[in-house]
Amino acid sequence: MEMRLVGIAILLGMADVLHAFAIMEKEDVFKKTPCPAFLMFDNAAYLADMSFELSCKCKPEEVTSVVWYFQKSMGSRQTKVLTDFDGTMFLDSGHIRVGSHMLKRFSIRMFSLIVFRAQVEDSGHYLCGTKEGDFFYGYDVDVQSSKAITVAFEDRNQHPQKDHTEEHFSVFTTFWDWTKCDRCGVRGEQWRIGLCYVKSAYLYPRYRTVPTDVVSCGSRSVPRRFQGTIRLRKPEVVIRSCLTPCVKRKGPEEGVLSISNLIAKVGQKPWLPKVPIQFHKQHLGSGLIIACPGARPEHAVAWDKDSTRLYRTSFLIGVNKSMRVFIDHGNHLHIRFTQLDDRGTYYCWREGQMVAGFRLSVRFQGDRKRTLDDPETRYAIKAILTSYVLITMVFVGIHISRCCYYAFRCTLLG
Repeated sequence: MEMRLVGIAILLGMADVLHAFAIMEKEDVFKKTPCPAFLMFDNAAYLADMSFELSCKCKPEEVTSVVWYFQKSMGSRQTKVLTDFDGTMFLDSGHIRVGSHMLKRFSIRMFSLIVFRAQVEDSGHYLCGTKEGDFFYGYDVDVQSSKAITVAFEDRNQHPQKDHTEEHFSVFTTFWDWTKCDRCGVRGEQWRIGLCYVKSAYLYPRYRTVPTDVVSCGSRSVPRRFQGTIRLRKPEVVIRSCLTPCVKRKGPEEGVLSISNLIAKVGQKPWLPKVPIQFHKQHLGSGLIIACPGARPEHAVAWDKDSTRLYRTSFLIGVNKSMRVFIDHGNHLHIRFTQLDDRGTYYCWREGQMVAGFRLSVRFQGDRKRTLDDPETRYAIKAILTSYVLITMVFVGIHISRCCYYAFRCTLLG
């Protein structure tokens, strides 16, 4: 027995030594990576609504906490300080709303800056340093918009955009890897995202590029005289069909089924949902946005309504101009002006596995006061203003035409 206790003590001592060695290894990373004498910026590109992490790759050994700075452009006087002064700020990305201010969407962990659900406005320079203003490392971040993204369906023989070449630069798309198949056991879809990049020998030398002379299209290293043409190039996504088998899961044990059958009525089995179901009641005519639990924009996410597959070839935003039900590029399911036939169960697939269900019931809405924040109110105001402008244009056009006609007639008679 004593020998066993001695052996356990030796193992625990070895574990402590290995843990201390691991900590020393992490600290040695900063010793092995000297800070550059002249501050350079690493280029990094992302799609809107994605989260990204920037690591402070070098710092002096005596610095125990870092401060991150954000500048929209080089030398800008408007500099945002991103710090919690402890490096212990933790956020749950699931509670981050789209469009919220960047100061509410960041976290610092182990000297690294994490920005949740990045927006186009977050593009700029990020610098790692101290609160005294000493800078160690810099990034040139380019967040590209997904609103005007170009979509190509391989099943329809559609192809990505061709490269555009001019005298001093060329613009092309760099694609990420294909996602996993978004469904299993049935026909699914997979896609890959492509971001805009430019190759030129006239980039500003203060920016570090890999490979050489290649940066994302929104980088600050691109000369202004090139940006007019480059802005016309948009990110793109290529979608194709796929088929993958489902991974077999262990079913409930026989005893559990027996107990559930005993509790249910005689001769009837209880209803056991395949995935967790959330119940929701929606007013008729209102708008609804459904998010897949735990999903991020870079994940492979699919939606089904009962037994109907909502494929992106028909339901991706922008496929049709008048779409009431659609899926956006952030994998959210949108339902505009809810109707009675929208009732049903909407299933969500994530990375090839069905993970959640959303049972929707639609009811008539009683009398309530409308506010300007309601999407129905904003849509009605927009429709009224558009109609008013069109009617005014027609009215003014008719009177101008009549005046021109009478003026021309009087000229002839005179």
